[in-house]
Amino acid sequence: MKPENVTTTEINKFQLNYIAMAKTLTQTDFNFPGQDSVYHGKVRDVYDINNDLMVMVATDRISAFDVILPKGIPYKGQVLNQIAAKFLDATADIVPNWKLATPDPMVTVGLKCEGFRVEMIIRGYLTGSAWRDYSAGMRELCGVKLPDGMKENERFPEPIITPTTKAEAGHDENISREEIIAQGIVSKEDYETMERYTRALFKRGTEIAAEKGLILVDTKYEFGKRDGKVYLIDEIHTPDSSRYFYADGYEERFTKGEPQRQLSKEFVRQWLIEHDFMGKPGQQVPEMTDAYCESVSERYIELYEHITGELFVKTDETDLAGRIRKNVEEYLALRK
Repeated sequence: MKPENVTTTEINKFQLNYIAMAKTLTQTDFNFPGQDSVYHGKVRDVYDINNDLMVMVATDRISAFDVILPKGIPYKGQVLNQIAAKFLDATADIVPNWKLATPDPMVTVGLKCEGFRVEMIIRGYLTGSAWRDYSAGMRELCGVKLPDGMKENERFPEPIITPTTKAEAGHDENISREEIIAQGIVSKEDYETMERYTRALFKRGTEIAAEKGLILVDTKYEFGKRDGKVYLIDEIHTPDSSRYFYADGYEERFTKGEPQRQLSKEFVRQWLIEHDFMGKPGQQVPEMTDAYCESVSERYIELYEHITGELFVKTDETDLAGRIRKNVEEYLALRK
């Protein structure tokens, strides 16, 4: 019911202002019971508990071109964590993963694994950075030969795996399967397991996306080892690690050479490119207004609703850190 003497326009303005003021979690500094250490990544903060469990907090930070952007995106952490949790559960029958519980909308707790220093990127279509390199004349990517005559957003006959080394700082570097094994970064046996798991996960993700009218274009997976067993770790199939096209209209747009309608972080990268930023020395990140951050938030929520088929429910963001601390500590206490 609308209050007297208040116009719909005024209500809309109030709603927009409330959204613009939505709080974000861009830094964490928890001290959980049994905590041994903490690692602050580009987007996630990972707390080591008794050298046995990992508490992974999905913050509202956003990165592009391996640079953390100066402002957080409202509800982004919740979107990422909840999508990842759903896909970890939906793929646990084909690939073992680290997840034990999600005690908070922005937190996943799981088994501590020794992570491999390689990210497994798998691509079903020629787009994004691969297309930028291809259009500049590149015909081999991470040891995979690419044919001449391909067009932007064209489907590969079979998905290709293009791994990168995980850099502690700066840009991750492309590397071939052969180099990874030859340099001893990952053993041949473990790499073949990761490769097999990567294809199985991408196939399942593609099937789930198709049910929702989407195309899983490309994505990345990370793996680790615990007690001699390879596990899927981190997150999967979120807008930070994956790119989706809308299936409806894909063929028509491809034939006409038009941009695809997509749900991914690529629109953030394109916005940065348009403002002359690609993470290179001397370049300045363009101003991120509240309105722009809200538009990015809406895109993340849109992907959540499309890929899960569920309405996104915004959680109370009054005291994000306090809520997370309480929920995680209660969960850890139950495990004692």
